[in-house]
Amino acid sequence: MFAPPPHHDIYSIEDLAQLIFDLKNANRKARINVKLVSKAGVGIIASGVAKAHADAILISGHDGGTGASPLTSIRHAGLPWELGLAETHQTLVKNKLRDRVTLQTDGQMRTGRDLAIATLLGAEEWGVATAALVVEGCIMMRKCHMNTCPVGIATQDPELRKRFTGKPEHVINFFRFLAEDLREIMASLGFRTLNEMVGKVEMLKAKNKPSYWKYRGLATAQAAINQGNRVEASFDIRNTDRATGTMLSNEISKRHGGKGLPEDSIQFHFRGSAGQSFAAFGAPGLTFRLEGEANDYFGKGLSGAQLIAVPDRDAKFTASDNIIIGNVAFYGATSGEAYINGMAGASI
Repeated sequence: MFAPPPHHDIYSIEDLAQLIFDLKNANRKARINVKLVSKAGVGIIASGVAKAHADAILISGHDGGTGASPLTSIRHAGLPWELGLAETHQTLVKNKLRDRVTLQTDGQMRTGRDLAIATLLGAEEWGVATAALVVEGCIMMRKCHMNTCPVGIATQDPELRKRFTGKPEHVINFFRFLAEDLREIMASLGFRTLNEMVGKVEMLKAKNKPSYWKYRGLATAQAAINQGNRVEASFDIRNTDRATGTMLSNEISKRHGGKGLPEDSIQFHFRGSAGQSFAAFGAPGLTFRLEGEANDYFGKGLSGAQLIAVPDRDAKFTASDNIIIGNVAFYGATSGEAYINGMAGASI
């Protein structure tokens, strides 16, 4: 068993349209449902699916996944269902295709609040799978495909199945509370039916100060970009942090053009092992000091920034005899300065 399963008869939207046509002929009463992973551009894909006459489209978020899913898919595939669902609903509406399909979503939906948000973003149906399994007794061992489920849910082994302690009433009770939670939210928003809620995004409010870890420190340089103040800050860095500073350079270019900011307007100090493309396309006004080492493409497309790389303060090696920045440093650089206390892999 594989999740998602490989469909070797689908390599284009035309192939998918043919499969839908085949299934509708095989069972003329069948409701054909196409599952899409939430990702950037999923709205365009969903438009093609709608034109292929699918009856329902499921936008599946990255947080879900059964025990049969490969770890690479669980950890790295897809985006939150909120993003894919919102894009799909809006794209279908703009292309006058929304009334052709029923829009569904899933991916770790566990509360009435999740259902309410999904409905307001455009979903008419929802999938609640992992939460229902946990209610039955699932302990998330993710061994569903091995026939060795230790709590007797996803197995045909008679001895293991004896361990199953779940009851239908547990699941029934869970969905009853889920519905009551949703009803309370609907009442607080003034909706009487779910159909009234579908796509009413004006009822949602964005957080002004998101707490998600990727947003932390995002506004550190705003005072320099907006008011011209000098800013200085220190950060830890590791090799999974790629293209550090590149989005910041993009913001500077959008606001101030090619001349950028005055020298040393933004002074950032990093300690650790920088990932690829450290300070790529660095704009004027940036001074990045790296204490540690960097991977390939250090200073790629440098465009006026000042870069400094030195060994870590606790390093015991001789700097002049050791590599501290990777291959192809400064590829495409046009201006700026760089000071490297050590060797480069293979610079251009």
